[in-house]
Amino acid sequence: MSAEDRHTRPRDAMLGRIRAGLAATADDGARKAAVAARVKKRSAHLVPERVAKPADGLKTLLRGFLEGQSATVIDAATPGDVPSAVARFLRSNNLPQRVRTGEDPFLAGLDWSKEPTLERQSGRAQPGDEAALSHAMAAVAETGTLVMTSGPDNPVTLNFLPETHIVVVAAQDIVGPYEAAFDRVRSAFGQGVMPRTVNLVSGPSRTADVGGKLVTGAHGPRRLCVIIVDNRD
Repeated sequence: MSAEDRHTRPRDAMLGRIRAGLAATADDGARKAAVAARVKKRSAHLVPERVAKPADGLKTLLRGFLEGQSATVIDAATPGDVPSAVARFLRSNNLPQRVRTGEDPFLAGLDWSKEPTLERQSGRAQPGDEAALSHAMAAVAETGTLVMTSGPDNPVTLNFLPETHIVVVAAQDIVGPYEAAFDRVRSAFGQGVMPRTVNLVSGPSRTADVGGKLVTGAHGPRRLCVIIVDNRD
């Protein structure tokens, strides 16, 4: 008996017993069609009543959760207000006027000349970076969570390596439940395609695993600032 047979025969026997218990066959076309239809339909799970709100209500709910999780939330009336919001946040925390950012076209298209002392460095996060700037694909009001998709536009290292993370999200990209957020990811990347990673960020990094003592920055940023842009073009 070959090594492959030694692995496949017990597996096939186990799956055969499961099929027998379900009165199913290996070539049951109807069952396969039912599974394919269920996957294609993507029925939503139960959605909390608290997200059954208009856009302004979802923004308020998102803010409440983020601030309750020790994040700073800043309103920006227009995209043009983002550079000043970034600079003010860095100054208020006594941080250098310098951020690491990816190739995100929305962030690159802002008028950064309004803050001539603010230096933007491009690419993946480096060990010496103190602050990073990212653009969220969406924000989930259900739990106050940012949906960060990885790629050259927003390298995943920006989410974890610098001790300060500033995230820009458009108010129009705030959704109620998680299902709506992943619908946006599918729409952006195409059916059956996903980015290498999707990180869900709900506040600064915190843990109390050791001795029940709360520690910030254990496996990610100590500070999280979320800039919500109300009127994105």
